[in-house]
Amino acid sequence: MFTFPVASNRNHVRLIPLENKSNFTAITVCLRAFSDLSRSQVLFSLALPTTPNAFLIIKPKQGNYELFVGGQNVEFWGLQDELNVWNSVCATWDGKTGLSQLWINGNPSTRKGFSRLGSLSGHPKIILGQKQDSYDGGFDIEQSFVGMLTDVHMWDSVLSLAEIAQYMHDELYQPGNILNWDSLEYSKTGYVINDCVKSTQKLRIV
Repeated sequence: MFTFPVASNRNHVRLIPLENKSNFTAITVCLRAFSDLSRSQVLFSLALPTTPNAFLIIKPKQGNYELFVGGQNVEFWGLQDELNVWNSVCATWDGKTGLSQLWINGNPSTRKGFSRLGSLSGHPKIILGQKQDSYDGGFDIEQSFVGMLTDVHMWDSVLSLAEIAQYMHDELYQPGNILNWDSLEYSKTGYVINDCVKSTQKLRIV
């Protein structure tokens, strides 16, 4: 679990992918977040050399989420999350259809489409705690994450409904093949605390 105790334009964690992959035709990212902030804050930021917001999950306010793919964005409204509890979040994008979808605490959003089809190409920089407005930088304190993040996984495919349900309910699930929280490589910058806490102790799955 990573704790981001204060708002800043510096504190962040850089995640190192398991595979040296530079072409994505589909993505699923799942994570769990705990915060008491209702302001805009970023949950996951993947940038490419030519596209800072290549795959970005941001929460503008409670119940409202925004997903960026290849610099384009779609918004999802009316999703049931809470302050001061663990919220489980999954986001998917399929380059063949352009479709994306979010799941919050086991509840799906409507599916929405991006006009961008095909793939995302380039060496990714993956950041927790900050939104990359430039490749590996350009951080803004007003969008920094304050709270705790854990169980971050990334796959280069769209998970099935059954697989997402397994993650949401903290059941046995296949870890991410791009980011695997159980064998994570990372580096920290600034005031970030990491703890080892068993999921049964830290999570309240809604």
